[in-house]
Amino acid sequence: MKFAAMICAGALLFASGAGAEEGKPMPKTTIHFGTATPGGGFPLYGNAFAELMNAADPTLSIEPRNTKGSNENIPLLEAGSIDIATVAGEPAYEAFKGIGRPPATKLKILAAMYSSPGMFVVRADSPYRRIRDLVGQPVAFGAKGSGLPILSRYILDGIGLKQDEDFRSI
Repeated sequence: MKFAAMICAGALLFASGAGAEEGKPMPKTTIHFGTATPGGGFPLYGNAFAELMNAADPTLSIEPRNTKGSNENIPLLEAGSIDIATVAGEPAYEAFKGIGRPPATKLKILAAMYSSPGMFVVRADSPYRRIRDLVGQPVAFGAKGSGLPILSRYILDGIGLKQDEDFRSI
């Protein structure tokens, strides 16, 4: 994150100084930044990024906006309702490849924030030891619009299980 933020801050500082005339204030540029549901990593990242960038350039206003996550952010980007967004790798892959939708040809990836390994976690005293032990049990796969349910669906498909049929998805 530090490297990407430094590059963005440098580029924005250079651009903001290049067009300024002495004594005339530069107009403020507002960027609408789609994150995800409160409490997750995307809003935390988006808020910190916006705070850093806004402090680095007083002519810039990055406004983070909570959304339902990746599956909402992609159509919002395509419609021009937001300017930049955090999007998990799985929904981005599906959008670029046209899986379940037309391919998203007008979007591009600026930077990868972090890898997101998917995990099935239970309490240490739980009787469950394998994913198959969870069949028929309630499992929280993540917020409906986020990338986590897509990631878990890929994992489960790979081992012959169905997220919506084999588990009590919550």
